[in-house]
Amino acid sequence: MANNYFQFKQFIIRQDKCAMKVCTEACLFAAIVANEKIIMNQCLDIGTGTGLLSLMLAQKNDTVQVDAVEIDADAALQAAENINASPWANRIKVLNKDILTCTLQPGYDCIISNPPFYENQLQSNNESINKARHNSSLCIKHLINIVFKNLSARGTFAILLPYQRIDIFKLACAKAGLYLYKEILVSQTEKHSFFRGILFFKKEICNTHFDSLTIMNNNQYSNEFKLLLQDYYLNL
Repeated sequence: MANNYFQFKQFIIRQDKCAMKVCTEACLFAAIVANEKIIMNQCLDIGTGTGLLSLMLAQKNDTVQVDAVEIDADAALQAAENINASPWANRIKVLNKDILTCTLQPGYDCIISNPPFYENQLQSNNESINKARHNSSLCIKHLINIVFKNLSARGTFAILLPYQRIDIFKLACAKAGLYLYKEILVSQTEKHSFFRGILFFKKEICNTHFDSLTIMNNNQYSNEFKLLLQDYYLNL
């Protein structure tokens, strides 16, 4: 059973009200985005859940203002609790709204999302888990349209996806006018296949940089992982 909280160096994530808990790949995703040399004054976090991604970005970027949108009422409440207890409560606003219908201020420098993973797969009896893990409330097409509408002309869109959904997502983005400029494939160890992809897009056509990252090496976090997470994880 997952712990009801996750202690980071500068903040705590409580997660008893959230269907989806803190996971290693989400932490890695946020750390990579926070470390990326991109403009990050106004950020939109689509499906914030516990507020983890927003908090990790705020820790590393002193000027960023984040709109953290979450459709599930319990998760939104928990995100607000986590954010209000953090040092950056004045820079993150939680919106308990449906991203498909809520009114936003277009022109975000950065949009991030760790979206529903399991399109057309067996669903849970728990509706909160279904919303968090499946695309029943937010499909790829809708997500891309929202990003294109709200991203500034020179802004960056970053997303965490299961490996098997990367190609179809890249194709859909290209058709909508969002162009891949960085792709990082993630595996648990060097012996495992890739299971996640971290993708960065812009509205302008550009060269694409491809990279890969291994989380574990010889039963320990890899040096690259430790470097990225050392400002967040207690024991690094």
